[in-house]
Amino acid sequence: MRIRGFMKVYMPYVMVAVISALVTGVVVLRFSENRTTYAAGDQPGTAQVQMAPSASFAAASQAGPFLGRDSIANVAERVSRAVVNIDTKRTVKVPAFPFGDFFFEFFGQAPQDTTREMTVPAVGSGFIVRPDGYVLTNNHVIEGAKEIVVTLADGRRLNGKVMGRDPRYDLAVVKIDATRLPAVELGDSDGIRPGDFAIAIGNPYGLQHTVTAGIISGLARSIDGDPKEPGIYIQTDAAINRGNSGGPLIDIDGRVVGINTAIIPQAQGIGFAIPINVAKNALDDLIAGKKLVYPWLGVGLQELTSDLADYFGMRDATGVVIAYVYPGSPAQKAGLREGDVILKLDDRKMETTSQLQSEVRSHKAGDRVILQIWRDRATRYVTVTLGEMPDTTD
Repeated sequence: MRIRGFMKVYMPYVMVAVISALVTGVVVLRFSENRTTYAAGDQPGTAQVQMAPSASFAAASQAGPFLGRDSIANVAERVSRAVVNIDTKRTVKVPAFPFGDFFFEFFGQAPQDTTREMTVPAVGSGFIVRPDGYVLTNNHVIEGAKEIVVTLADGRRLNGKVMGRDPRYDLAVVKIDATRLPAVELGDSDGIRPGDFAIAIGNPYGLQHTVTAGIISGLARSIDGDPKEPGIYIQTDAAINRGNSGGPLIDIDGRVVGINTAIIPQAQGIGFAIPINVAKNALDDLIAGKKLVYPWLGVGLQELTSDLADYFGMRDATGVVIAYVYPGSPAQKAGLREGDVILKLDDRKMETTSQLQSEVRSHKAGDRVILQIWRDRATRYVTVTLGEMPDTTD
């Protein structure tokens, strides 16, 4: 009687609780099915969380503007067909008598023949720019070489002949006797930005067709003096080592944007490449074996900072400061001075030193350009006839 009475009193509450639990379970299950999936780590306490992308994003990431998981591999495979290994042999002079100083110190005279010639092998990289056998590389890869052997991606080894050299910008073109070769696509180095993908292909330490990837770390770097000073070089953290010199630095679409040329050995991930636009301007003359003549304004430049803009009484910090005027240069003849700020060149705004240098390089010696400058808190116009860049500006 007591049990029957208990069930009569509390059974409605039990039924309500069971029904509520069932409804709650169904709701939770349906909700969890619509949430992003996460994968936890195997070890307790590890928080390895992986979000599964939606189907639409996964599909888009393989094409269009997204970087697919095999994009670098596809690009490297395609471009590597046009990347070559360059082996050279050059003659250098070395001490003929290793104890020459000791001999002179104790016997009062040095050996008559103090040096001897020695053949030294070296290795570098290059890339085919024309299907009829023209290879672009660094000048320092082939400079002084008595023998040049170019190894193609298909394994063929062909003798190379230097067609043209440009020591100023470390460029050289080597001709091989072959046709219908795969050639690279040259890009636009003026259009790259820090943070863009960068892929280097070359033969570091003889390891042929090594692919490394990173980003564009900086632009307008100098490697001849202080790397922090303005210059023309591209900085990248894509690994560059000895033997990479002359190889291509390419973007994610496979276009060559630079020529790998130098590193800072004591640093990690600091390499430099010559902008491909510098080479494009000289390529035809290098192939033809002509002497390269570069236009010259004859000034040293520095970036315009906000502090300098305030000092010069400028409203906007847009322009390039003339830090030095070379004696006898076109700039001096036109009346330009240290402290002038170049605002425009032929109606084009000049915002960085690299932009101004690139704009000057796009002209020829003898061209007249009109500079808009800021001097004594006022705007002026100066016409400059560009000269021929001398071998040295010391």
